[in-house]
Amino acid sequence: MTQPPGQQPPQGGFGAPYDPPPASHPQPPPPSAGPGSVPSPDQAVGPYGAGPYGAPPPQPGPYGAAPVPPGPYGAPPAQPGPYTPGPYAYPSQPGYGHPAPQQPRTQPQPQPKPGGGGPFRGRRGAVVGGVLAVALLAGAGVWLATSGDGGGAGPVAKPTDGPGTASPPSGSGGKNGDTKDGGRDLRAEAAALNAQRKPGEAKVLWLQEGGVDLPRNGYDVQGPWIVGGTVVKAMYRTVSGYSVSDGSRKWSLDLPSRLCAAPSQATADGKIVLGVESGNGDKAFCDSLQMVDLTTGKAGWHKKYKRQGTWDALSDIAMSINGDAVTVGRTSRTDAFRVSDGATLFGELPGNCQPFGFASGPVAIAATSCQTAADDHKEQQVQRIDPVTGKVQWTYKIKKGWQVAQFYSVSPLVVSLKQEDKWAILVLNENGTYRSQLIGGSDDYVTKCDDDFVVLGKNLDNCLGVAADGQAVYLATKPTGSDQTNKVVAFDLNTGKAKWETAAPAGQTLMPMKVEGGRLLMYLSAAKNKGGGIASLPPTGGTPRMELRHPAAASAVERDFFDSRVAFLNGRSFLVHARISGIDDEAEMSMKSIVTFGS
Repeated sequence: MTQPPGQQPPQGGFGAPYDPPPASHPQPPPPSAGPGSVPSPDQAVGPYGAGPYGAPPPQPGPYGAAPVPPGPYGAPPAQPGPYTPGPYAYPSQPGYGHPAPQQPRTQPQPQPKPGGGGPFRGRRGAVVGGVLAVALLAGAGVWLATSGDGGGAGPVAKPTDGPGTASPPSGSGGKNGDTKDGGRDLRAEAAALNAQRKPGEAKVLWLQEGGVDLPRNGYDVQGPWIVGGTVVKAMYRTVSGYSVSDGSRKWSLDLPSRLCAAPSQATADGKIVLGVESGNGDKAFCDSLQMVDLTTGKAGWHKKYKRQGTWDALSDIAMSINGDAVTVGRTSRTDAFRVSDGATLFGELPGNCQPFGFASGPVAIAATSCQTAADDHKEQQVQRIDPVTGKVQWTYKIKKGWQVAQFYSVSPLVVSLKQEDKWAILVLNENGTYRSQLIGGSDDYVTKCDDDFVVLGKNLDNCLGVAADGQAVYLATKPTGSDQTNKVVAFDLNTGKAKWETAAPAGQTLMPMKVEGGRLLMYLSAAKNKGGGIASLPPTGGTPRMELRHPAAASAVERDFFDSRVAFLNGRSFLVHARISGIDDEAEMSMKSIVTFGS
């Protein structure tokens, strides 16, 4: 979020001195900390108060959203994805546990966004709506998932072509170069770009268009999920798997109704549960689940769950996968089901505090909201909850007035908090006790999370521009100057203070993605006549090293993916638009949905 015109960022950090934590949570220094390495709660500068994290601007002004580079989507745990396990978009309802009245989805309420004061005020505030439609490509292995009876009965899966056949590469084949999804043959375009490659540059492996006539205003896309040699995306009423090497369609699955939510990660064995609508048209309601095997493209169980009351019915959905459990969080409760067979694991928990969203990953970390007597005081918590039983294992209480926005990382546990125009980033120990709060100084920071550009589903664990490991949290600053260049800053986990910073090349930006193999991986944006790519840094900082350099000849194509997710796996990068839309049907169908680079 840009600073209001004429205002200067407050000096000294992100927010205000962190208030002493509740008495029920003693604050021992983390095991790795040396004497004096962690400030005491009454000394630590942090998100709650007047200081580095969220000092309100002296004269609140309008938010300005600056364009930022694309953001990735998490790959299954077994196939490391583009992000550190962490945040997804936060639910858009105010208060979560005891929400204020809401308008129907057609009249979304403006939501406070992190930023506006202090060093972390740079969160991007623009929300772009719509859902990307998945292209149906010609070939074999199309399965039809019919709706179940709502009681856990599975759908009937029926292949429309014989097994063992394969479709041509994405955007190829069919009469006049058209495929069943309406996409054009883009192999010639990729070949022309590759013919202009310079030494050391990667190839454009394949391109794909949206190719589907979508509802008015477009539609969100879910994914990509990468399982073995298959990259999967889900759009509108279809889930499709493509070869990571050449984009050929391996399988496609028609959903029983429109897609409305999905976790950012799949299970370790490549299973996922998607949120789909029951009914169609004006009577459609997001209250059904469809399990899909991402390796084979076969549909599994299909069932409905009950959404109770007005607030539950109107709230966005935050989905996650933790082991063999899928959670479906809403404003006032979460329901959990077993991924393998759809069995119900738990629903509403005892007491007045209910989780409204989890982060995907091996450890189930939840954001919970507690109903209080006063509507203007929404008490929220961070909890570790057993995803099978719903049992709360520990609780960390958030200061009143603050809301859990994102989980930037689960291990280490890094939490983004918001309060109107304030933003704070909190680090907790594995047992849920306070560790530190980042001190941002005078820089303006920015992350790119799904709540910035999706309408359907508001997960808590999917951001670009932030990553973490055992030593530091890595954040991107907002691009500045005439060339819109930025920096990456590393913050010590124990003290919250900046350790080092590295500047991006002139005219380009670096956005942290994840830490892998002891190095921080970052997406380098494309610029005019400059290709982007994947860069890396050691934990000590220094000069970025290019792991994959995208061709300069494809910079115009890459720059069109400014609002996208970025995945990097096994030497290949995938840019996937999070939303497909256009000024008319032709523009919508010809909008590129995926570009893939590699050797």
